[in-house]
Amino acid sequence: MKIAKPYLSFETERLILKPFEITDASFLLTLLNSPKWLQYIGDRNVHTEAEAADYISVKMIPQLDRLGYGNNLVIDKESNIPIGACGLYERPGLPIVDIGFAFLQEYEGKGYGYEAASRLLKAGKEDFGLQKVCAITTKENVASQKLINKLGLKFIKIISIETDKEDLMYYEKEL
Repeated sequence: MKIAKPYLSFETERLILKPFEITDASFLLTLLNSPKWLQYIGDRNVHTEAEAADYISVKMIPQLDRLGYGNNLVIDKESNIPIGACGLYERPGLPIVDIGFAFLQEYEGKGYGYEAASRLLKAGKEDFGLQKVCAITTKENVASQKLINKLGLKFIKIISIETDKEDLMYYEKEL
């Protein structure tokens, strides 16, 4: 029997950030198929709760097991409702760990992205020993660009990576 590792969760004033588990598949299915995810991040071809559970098992948990960090479910403390995802990712085609975030549309523009990502940047340095992080976004995703800039990441260049159809804006920050 495999014993689960004690993965780190984090809290902020309004949020809980905890690593995704198989039991979060229903929320992940909703997030992966939300209009802005599909527009700015891309279709992950996850269309059932079973496929979402597989996505967590195959795409998220292995990195978490290997590095101790990965994709976190973002939960509103007051309502105990999942509202988005924020994580530190090891992505093919990127030279350093990437910070990423996505929220359901009704929770955008309320400061949750900044609150969650700021906490993960702190954890990246203090808990995981990261010295630098990057972020990527499409040229059209102005809201993400604003948040990335607010987090203190600086635009470096336009890049192409195999897993993406379009060129991406690449940012970095020393922690």
